[in-house]
Amino acid sequence: MSGFRKGLWLTVGMLAVLMLQAGAAHAQKKTLVVALNQDPDILDPTLARTYVGRIVFSQICEKLYEIDEGLRISPQLAAGMPVISDAGKTVTIKLRPGVTFNDGTPMDAEAVRFSLERHRTLKGSTRASELAPVDAVEVVDPLTVRLRLKAAFSPLLAQLTDRAGMPVSPTAVRKLGEKFGTAPVCVGPWQFAERVPQDRIVVEKSPHYFDPAQARFDKIVFRIIPDDNVRLANLRSGDIDVMHQVSPTDATAIKREGRFDLSNVTGLGYQGITINLRNKTGKRNPPGDLGTPLANDPRVREAFDLSLDREALNQVAWDGLFTPGCTPIPPISVYFDKSRKCPARDVARAKKLLAEAGLAGAGSFEMVIVNNPRERRVGEVIQQMAREAGFTVTLRPSEFASALKDDDDGKHQAFLIGWSGRVDPDGNIHQNQTCKGSLNQTHACDERIDALLNKAREVSDVDQRRALYREATDLFTARRNIVYIYHPNYIVAFPKNLKGYTAVPDGLIRIKGTSWN
Repeated sequence: MSGFRKGLWLTVGMLAVLMLQAGAAHAQKKTLVVALNQDPDILDPTLARTYVGRIVFSQICEKLYEIDEGLRISPQLAAGMPVISDAGKTVTIKLRPGVTFNDGTPMDAEAVRFSLERHRTLKGSTRASELAPVDAVEVVDPLTVRLRLKAAFSPLLAQLTDRAGMPVSPTAVRKLGEKFGTAPVCVGPWQFAERVPQDRIVVEKSPHYFDPAQARFDKIVFRIIPDDNVRLANLRSGDIDVMHQVSPTDATAIKREGRFDLSNVTGLGYQGITINLRNKTGKRNPPGDLGTPLANDPRVREAFDLSLDREALNQVAWDGLFTPGCTPIPPISVYFDKSRKCPARDVARAKKLLAEAGLAGAGSFEMVIVNNPRERRVGEVIQQMAREAGFTVTLRPSEFASALKDDDDGKHQAFLIGWSGRVDPDGNIHQNQTCKGSLNQTHACDERIDALLNKAREVSDVDQRRALYREATDLFTARRNIVYIYHPNYIVAFPKNLKGYTAVPDGLIRIKGTSWN
């Protein structure tokens, strides 16, 4: 054998050995490291509001129902689909038998009743408006709960596929009280172990989960790494295994390397600019006059909207891989209004509106952005576009959890913030746009919108609901307490030998059932 061929075979052999060693190392690795781009807020399903928090909950807090990649709903902790009677006003749910919380206590009908009532009535609950039509929750027998509704509520099943459908341990709630969110106890393949703010959240395999074979890692460590470039460097070095929120600008390069798989799914949510209208001293306090043209004059908000070019923003910020949009309903939804056209950029009209408002060339306000490269990039593009119409937009970067708290407290004029999306459009709209919505930080209020959105909750016909959402959307897009700008894709990267990962349009990372090959 020639020296060249012998060297070639040695090289090939060494590569094969290295690949086998790398595969064996992964096979023996019992801790999976997932990098999140933001630090979640409180880990209490009743009070939480962040998308990244929902990713952590996916491992430690299962729901009565789950959705799959085709947006089909199936039982998770329920034993079957609900039985609906009494013209839609009675919903009976059988529970899976033999299920325990991660503290070893039973997840029975009384625990589910306790949890749903807590979601409905706890002070500050962000689930309250999601479950507002529920009048009472009854225990029928140890494995059956019955929900009595004030009126038929078509989004109920969809609500129970998310945090409103997460049972929590009554024992742990009574023990921890207001501190429950620091050590949550639910039903899940993993259980909460540790949290270091701004650094990591650790969950460990639960000894109580009813299907232990689905948890193939002893631990999952969620590392908080806001910077896209740092997350990417950690993925390439092997310090993390799963990279959340891959930027479209990096996706092509990652794919070209050949070492990683990419999942890319169009999301159910939206990105928007929330504009404070009347929240002066906090969302739980009465509305007040902010005394700013942006809050008080709809012409100023319309001028700002007309200064934006959604298509150009998508191209510049996201390499054209996201979907420009101007409503909270994404194009993958059956309720999407195909006839609606987003307003084209019109700088001349924007300037005219500002002049009519007495602000010719002097429309000034502050917009809070989350302090990471992705949000800064979008904020800077918006800032430049608005400047051409006569606005001076000052960007204020803020840490994510702090920005959310300030938003609740009425400290923002405008906030670049998205919503990760729900399978039913009610979950994208009602709690943000109704007068008493539990996530209506802007204090916007229009009884006509409330009536339309409440009616859409009561009917089940898709065409009827689509028409109601179309009418409500006309009203709340005109008042512009939220200026919707695009629908994101969720891109996740991981090594090729991580098998079993399935992307779902809600953008959640589900580790259950995955393993090293």
